[in-house]
Amino acid sequence: MVVSEGDFVTHEHTTKGTARLVRKPDGRHQIEFAGLDTSDGPDLRVWLTDQKVGTGQSAWQVFDDGKYVELGKLKGNRGDQVYTVPADVDVEKFRSVSIWCKRFSVSFGAAGLS
Repeated sequence: MVVSEGDFVTHEHTTKGTARLVRKPDGRHQIEFAGLDTSDGPDLRVWLTDQKVGTGQSAWQVFDDGKYVELGKLKGNRGDQVYTVPADVDVEKFRSVSIWCKRFSVSFGAAGLS
C-alpha cells in the first residue's frame, strides 16, 4: 500500500522519477524509486529526511540539517529500486527522500513524500 509519494526535484544534478513510501502487508516500510534518472556520482546515498524539499541552490544542502536515516548506497543512477526502512524508524516523522552525495554534502535530487 502506497502511504505517500512525490516526484523528484532536481538539485545539484538533473534528477527525475518518483519516490514512494510503501507499507508492506507485514507492517514494514520501504522506499521505492520508479523511473529514477540522475547523474552518477561519488558516494551517493539514499536518505529519508525530515526536511522539506525546495528548489534553488539553497535547497541542495538542507538534508543534513535535521533528522535523517540513511537507507543505503544508491543502487544505480537509473531505473526502479527498493530500499528497506529499518523497523525502528517512525516514518511519520520524515517528509522527504534525498539522493545525497556524502562526499560533497549535497543533494543530487529529492522528492517530498505527501
